[in-house]
Amino acid sequence: MPSAFDRLLAEIRACQLCAADLAHGVRPVLQASATARLLIVSQAPGRKVHASGVPFDDRSGERLRDWLGIDKATFYDARRVAIVPMGFCFPGSARGADLPPRRECAPTWHPRLLPLLKKVDLTLAIGRYAQVGLLGAQAGTNLTDTVRDWRTHLANGVLPLPHPSPRNQIWTRRNPWFEDELLPMLRERVAHALHA
Repeated sequence: MPSAFDRLLAEIRACQLCAADLAHGVRPVLQASATARLLIVSQAPGRKVHASGVPFDDRSGERLRDWLGIDKATFYDARRVAIVPMGFCFPGSARGADLPPRRECAPTWHPRLLPLLKKVDLTLAIGRYAQVGLLGAQAGTNLTDTVRDWRTHLANGVLPLPHPSPRNQIWTRRNPWFEDELLPMLRERVAHALHA
């Protein structure tokens, strides 16, 4: 008999809440287990992830795994890593960029799912939408301010990161402290969380 956790995941994966508004169809993409030690809260799946149904199955995922210092097998081990975006379905795109996550998704599902992730030791807020969603009024006025204040947020259990999209390479070049200070600590904290 499926656990309450498994029943909730099945309910999320069968969600049709935004079906009428999603031009590419409904395909909730997430990964979670009640035993996960690392929680990655991201924005929403892109077109490639929508097609594969696998979270971060793209160049952003390669870069994120490099930032975290973990391999693909570890990253996709739901018993250790939960990936819960702000929007579970690809929201579509306009003018060459993905649209924001659907507003209905996180308020509907996060209050039911996140409290069940009781073993999480480290939560990553990837991108501005995740940061505002998790940090609320504690988020800075923009992504750079929020990520730059990572020590304060980490003390409260959430580590803000920019999105690992290759498009953000200019951001990392303009903010060398990210690679010099934050990434080494990130890898250390991820290793600790996954091996605790």
